[in-house]
Amino acid sequence: MEVAPEEENLGDERQKEAEDFQVFQTEETKRTAQKTVLIVYAHQSLGSFNEAVRDVATKELSKQGYRVIVSDLYAMNFKANSTKSDIIGDLKNSKLFQYGEETMHAWREGRLSDDIVAEQRKVEEAELIIFQFPLYWFSVPAIMKGWMDRVLTQGFAFSLEKMYNNGIFKNGTLHFCGFQVLAPQMFWSPAHCPAGVRTAMLKEWHTRLQGLLNEKCLTFAPCEWFDLSFEKGFLLRPKVKEEQKSNAYGITTGHHLGKLLPPDNQTKVQLPDEELVSTCLRTQMAVTTNKM
Repeated sequence: MEVAPEEENLGDERQKEAEDFQVFQTEETKRTAQKTVLIVYAHQSLGSFNEAVRDVATKELSKQGYRVIVSDLYAMNFKANSTKSDIIGDLKNSKLFQYGEETMHAWREGRLSDDIVAEQRKVEEAELIIFQFPLYWFSVPAIMKGWMDRVLTQGFAFSLEKMYNNGIFKNGTLHFCGFQVLAPQMFWSPAHCPAGVRTAMLKEWHTRLQGLLNEKCLTFAPCEWFDLSFEKGFLLRPKVKEEQKSNAYGITTGHHLGKLLPPDNQTKVQLPDEELVSTCLRTQMAVTTNKM
C-alpha cells in the first residue's frame, strides 16, 4: 500500500467518498439488529495509509455484523475551534463567556449547534469508538482535538459527580469521561516503510479486529481512592496512601508514589502477537439513546 501525497483540495470526489463510507453495511447485516461502531477519522488524503487502516476496520467490523459510522472530520470540514456559535440562543453570562459552562447549559436545554448534536448522537449509539489519526507533535491533529473539545461537553460526557470509573460513558480525556479504554494500535513510520511492511501492518490490524471486543480493557486507579473535590485537591485519600505503604510497587504509572512501576504497568501493550495511529475505545454506555 503506497502512501499518496497530500491532496491540496478534497473536492467533490473526497466528499462523495466520505458519504459512501458514512454507513458501510452489507445487505445481510441490514436485516438484523446491529451494534454500532463509530470511527472518528482525521486524515486529509485519499490513498493514504491511514485511509487503508480505516478501510480495513470498516470492512472487517461490517463483516462481523456491526453498523459502522465514519466521521471523516476533514471531509466534513468539521469546525475545530470552540466559539459562541456552538450555542443557540442567549448566553447565560454575556459579560464573561465561559465555554464549558455555556455548553453545559446549552446541552441541558437542547441549544447546542447541529453539528455537535449530530456527533453526540453517534457517540451515544456506539458500542465501540475508534479514533484514527496520524500523530502530530505527540498528539492528535487539531481537528480531532476540536472534536473532543466540542462534542464531549460537560453534562453529556462528564460531570463532577460522574467521571473516571463512575463516568457517564464508563476510561487522559477518555478515562475521565468513563470510557473503557482498549490498548492503542501503533503503526510506526508507515511512510518510511517498504510496501511489504505496510501490508503486514494492515494484516496485524485485521487480525486484532477479529477479537477486539473480547480484549481486556486498560486499568486505572479507582476514583474511590481519591478525594474528588476542589476543597480536598483531588488527592489520594490518606487511608489509601497508608494501605499502599507496604506495597513494593506504585499503583500505576501515573500514581507511582515514588516506587517502582507495577510489573503490569501498561506502558507496553500486551497482545497475543505482542504487536501493538489509532486509539480504540470500548464503551459501556450509561447514557444511551433510549434513556435520554
